[in-house]
Amino acid sequence: MAALKIVTVVGARPQFIKAATVSRAVAGRHDVKEIIVHTGQHYDANMSDVFFDELSIPKPNHHLNIGGGPHGQMTGRMLEAVEGVFIDEKPDWVLVYGDTNSTLAGALAAAKLHIPVAHVEAGLRSFNRKMPEEINRILTDHAADRLFAPTAEAVGHLRNEGIDTDKVRQVGDVMYDAALFYGERAARPDWFAATGLHADEFVLATVHRAENTDDPLRLEGIFRGLAESNTPVILPVHPRLRGKIGTLVEDLAEQVRMVDPVSYLEMTWLIQNCAKVATDSGGLQKEAWFHGKRCIVLRDETEWSELISSGWNILAGANSHLISKWIRESAPESQERSVDYGSGDAAGKIVAELMGCS
Repeated sequence: MAALKIVTVVGARPQFIKAATVSRAVAGRHDVKEIIVHTGQHYDANMSDVFFDELSIPKPNHHLNIGGGPHGQMTGRMLEAVEGVFIDEKPDWVLVYGDTNSTLAGALAAAKLHIPVAHVEAGLRSFNRKMPEEINRILTDHAADRLFAPTAEAVGHLRNEGIDTDKVRQVGDVMYDAALFYGERAARPDWFAATGLHADEFVLATVHRAENTDDPLRLEGIFRGLAESNTPVILPVHPRLRGKIGTLVEDLAEQVRMVDPVSYLEMTWLIQNCAKVATDSGGLQKEAWFHGKRCIVLRDETEWSELISSGWNILAGANSHLISKWIRESAPESQERSVDYGSGDAAGKIVAELMGCS
């Protein structure tokens, strides 16, 4: 019997982490063959190459080198390129992750070629259609043949949109798999000792979404809130943010230590050792929860709304007063973490499900 052939499409840093869990579940099996396609959406070496190395992800079989440009142009170029790969590889399944342009391009190309599509992290909704990611999520979910939802709330969103429930599987969150596995392998950044900081003395912050980086008033509000918290802040600088930091922001950020992008294992160590997290990242909101750290969400809404409704994370947007207030505020000692992201075996369930569908 021929091995099940899966083509995995990735292109952005969070997808590398998620894909690593499934690749590890596939490794050593003789009945499954995985072909990895890297679109090149994250083309900075610190945002891409280092992740494949430290997470022990197999090197991509196809590297498309498509990055930069407007959303339509990027997605169109990816769509054309991955279609050619699918025609050549003739996979049994195409596996896509999350909500990037790479996700949508992979799903559309496969659907048009009548190749079954599986979507990991299906059913997430921010209900803000101004976000490109929200459009990518919705279209991918409606094109997919198997939808792997991380939570009961995500399953409910799919049901409310009329998606056939026979296609949906609640498997848990592959990012929880990653947190458990790589948490034991976390690595302190070489530069950290020079900061003179100790565990629980600093806030870990990230800012990368266009809604924040491209709006000077929002960016100023975020940095003002971080600076006025009177708490040391470590902020790895995303390439999108680097060119947006003007003189005003630099003046506000004397206690915000801006460092180069860090690897996943270094980021994991920083999460484990920080006091709180402040971020506009989707993935980092959950990783903070996985490692028991409260998170101030620098957005006006989030696709991980269960973390807000549980009282663990807090929406602050770009409001400097709220950001500084909630950084300083002590967390309740008895706060329970009641959100269900599975048992850390989501990747194995995904592979088993795809095997059962073959």
